[in-house]
Order: sequence, then C-alpha cells, then structure tokens
Amino acid sequence: MTDQKLNTVAQLRANGTFLSLSRQQAALFAQPLDFILDNGTKVIVPCEGIIVFEPATISNKDIVYSCGIHGNETAPIEICDELVQQLLTEKLRVVHRLMVIFGNLPAMDIAKRFVEENMNRLFDGEHSNPDVPQNAERVRAAKLEQEVRAFFMAPSLNKQDEQGARERFHYDLHTAIRDSKNEKFAVYPFTPGIARKPEQVAFMGACGVYTILLSNSPTTTFSYFSSKHFGADAFTVELGKVHPFGENDMSRFADARKTLTDFATNPVFQLPDYDSDKFLIYHVNQVINKSKGDFRLNFDEDVPNFADFQRGFVFAEESGRQYVAEQDGEAIVFPNANVEIGQRALLTVVPTTL
Repeated sequence: MTDQKLNTVAQLRANGTFLSLSRQQAALFAQPLDFILDNGTKVIVPCEGIIVFEPATISNKDIVYSCGIHGNETAPIEICDELVQQLLTEKLRVVHRLMVIFGNLPAMDIAKRFVEENMNRLFDGEHSNPDVPQNAERVRAAKLEQEVRAFFMAPSLNKQDEQGARERFHYDLHTAIRDSKNEKFAVYPFTPGIARKPEQVAFMGACGVYTILLSNSPTTTFSYFSSKHFGADAFTVELGKVHPFGENDMSRFADARKTLTDFATNPVFQLPDYDSDKFLIYHVNQVINKSKGDFRLNFDEDVPNFADFQRGFVFAEESGRQYVAEQDGEAIVFPNANVEIGQRALLTVVPTTL
C-alpha cells in the first residue's frame, strides 16, 4: 500500500470522515482501496462516495443505503454520514454486508437537487440513452449501478445465491421538495409477479414511515433498479422536507436513524408485526408527464403532497390537454412543473390496501 493510501486509511480510521474526503479530495479514491479494521470488518472503497463494510463472518443479508442522489436532501446524508463514521471508528460493527452510497457529490457542494439532470430518473439503463447527451450525472448513475451490481453479485457469494439463501435490501433515502400532509412516506417499486411484503412495510413503520405508495409501473429510479435486477426489497424513502446542511431537526428522524443502524449492526434485530390499521396505503392512479413548454399546475406552490381533490378538478394543463381528477379523493404527490419536457411532473394516487 502506498504512503498516500496508508495516510488515507489512517484518516478514515481516526475520524471516519469518508464523506468529507470524498467531497473535498475525491482523487484519494481514484483507485479502489480496502483495509481491515481491528474488529475484523473489511472496508472496501471502490470510488469516492461509495463504501462497503463486510463483517468477518458473512451473513445471508446484503444491505444498500443510498442517499444524496439529490444533493440538497441533507437529512439522509447526515444520517448515513454518522453511521459510516461510527463504523470506521469502530463505535459500531456491522453484522451484515453493508454498502453506503453518497450519490451526487457535486450537487451537495452547490446545495442543489442536481447539477445538470435529475439523477433519480437515470437508472435502469436510462443513463446510457443514445438520444440524450452524456453529462456527469449520467456517468455517475452508471457507476452507481455498476457498484450495486458488483455488491449484490459478488463472486464469493454466488454459491449461496444459487441456493436462494441471500436476502437483498436497498433503501434509497430522500427528502421531498414540498411539505406533505403525511410527513414521511415511501414508494414501494413495481414488482411484477411478486407479492408485496407486509414485513417490509412494517420495516418502514419502524423507520417512522406510515404512508406507503405502491408503484404500478416500471420507472428509472434507483430503488426500482435494485428491485428489478436483483430481487432486492427496495423502497424510495421520503423522510421529510428539504433543509440545508446543519439545519435539520434530527430528532424528527430518530426512528429512521435507529432502525437503519440496528438493521445493519444489531445481531438480534427484530421487526414489529405488520398492523394494517397503522398504515395509509396508496396506489398510483395517474402519471402526468410534461409534454409542452406551457405546462402548468393548477394549485398553489404550498399545497402539500397527498392533498386530495374532488373528481373533475383540473390538476394541470398545457396546450391541447387538461389532466383531470378521475375520482373523489385523488391526491397529488411529487408535483413539479419545472421538470424537463418529457419528464414526470405529477403523480396522482388513491387509497388502496396492501
């Protein structure tokens, strides 16, 4: 190991500042780096912003926590940064294989959602769409896919996987642009032919997330990528509203922080039983894409996610078309008229059961 790598390892072990080094000195991780902690945990850094922890005794679980896919969604970044610091400084130790991803480092540096393009619309191969010019976010999305694939499909685990013994999980952690009637919610990706798992919804509840949105079609999100290609139990998890670094009330994320930490580090971690009465379950009714430059939403900027409307309400309009509520109680999620033409500007959802 070179002197520079030895110095980097020493810094990581002393203070755990992997995220700050990734943001400020990314060149330190231009080549893969690995080392073993005193507690037997193997640490692998394939590149800046991605770090893997492997326990000395491998279990049957492979866990991915991703954050910062949008650079201004700071609370999940702070949760994951704290976890990585505790693992590197050996205040905690993993009992399962864990990959932590800090997605869009340049967007974090400018406190923006993205630099050129929304990264969470670039997965499942969309990053390589030949009809769209390449940019840094497309390159990074491809790299994230590559490293998740390598993590889930590690050759040393193939024998176990062939026996159907491995369990895979991917929780992609976000915060939302606008307020929500239900502060925390999660999107359960489309899983064709596979029943939704009540125990996974119970896991969301343990994170303090009691509103679940069932996606009913393929998407280009990070969680859908892991669900589709690796059979991972995956969610896009919205933990609240966007705030600048250092301005989050972290007490509001206590359940999520504890559950995510315990899942990776507690050998006797147990989930509560699923109780349908505690959850609000929705499914997508309409996916409204912006197709014209004059697209506009017909409600105020401060209308929260999950606000509901009566049948016939015109959610949005553009030249030659109106988008109308099809039933009473149809609610809005992720409204954003400022997306690029061709991208999703709004989801509408209606109540359902698991």
